[in-house]
Amino acid sequence: MTENGRYVGSAGMSILAAVENAEADFLAGRRHQGAELESAVRIFLEMLRGFESLTFTGSCVTVFGSARFAEGHPYYDTARRLGAALARAGFAVMTGGGPGIMEAANRGAREAGGVSLGCNIRLPREQKPNPYLDRFVEFEHFFVRKVMLVKYSCAFVVMPGGFGTLDETFEVMTLIQTRKLRSFPVVAMGGQYWQALRSFLLGTLVPEGTIDAADLDMLSLVEDVDEAVALIHRAAACGKKGV
Repeated sequence: MTENGRYVGSAGMSILAAVENAEADFLAGRRHQGAELESAVRIFLEMLRGFESLTFTGSCVTVFGSARFAEGHPYYDTARRLGAALARAGFAVMTGGGPGIMEAANRGAREAGGVSLGCNIRLPREQKPNPYLDRFVEFEHFFVRKVMLVKYSCAFVVMPGGFGTLDETFEVMTLIQTRKLRSFPVVAMGGQYWQALRSFLLGTLVPEGTIDAADLDMLSLVEDVDEAVALIHRAAACGKKGV
């Protein structure tokens, strides 16, 4: 069972609550074998908690974006309208569970009567789950969190964001490029925010041969919320990855 988004009722789960900064310790370098085994168990239990907590029906869309855009910012407003439009179209909306763009998308989904999900992350400056989540899970390890944000979704919408958003975007595109993930839609919203990145990809990576020009087709730049939702609906893959 879960309580406030955390798995309880299992002795094994106490391992997750017992150690803070578990990911920093894990990535600090080579350690004795016992510590590595303990980390492996903790990672497994964290993934298990995610699997058991994220139970819903139907198709899901993950929305990525910065935690730094507050209510009243145009990007926040767009994400809120996006969340509502996705919910009305029958999609559950999943985010990283925090403030900013994540809150806006969850808020829109909740206000439209849809399913609103979050995969939160523990940070030194605590990232509190936003108040518009029907269900959320809190993770210590970034990579476990990313697995959950990708695993359950049949499309991804990328709103303006920083290193974390870029990391999540390129992770999804790499998985699609290498055929580890089906060719689900990846929609970038935010207008000029993404133009310089696209110019860099087209003007540097393609000529250098590090990506193919066709790889850019994985990322669809869209201005309008309704257009984004229509694009996701048209994708034949959507509806085949419901839980």
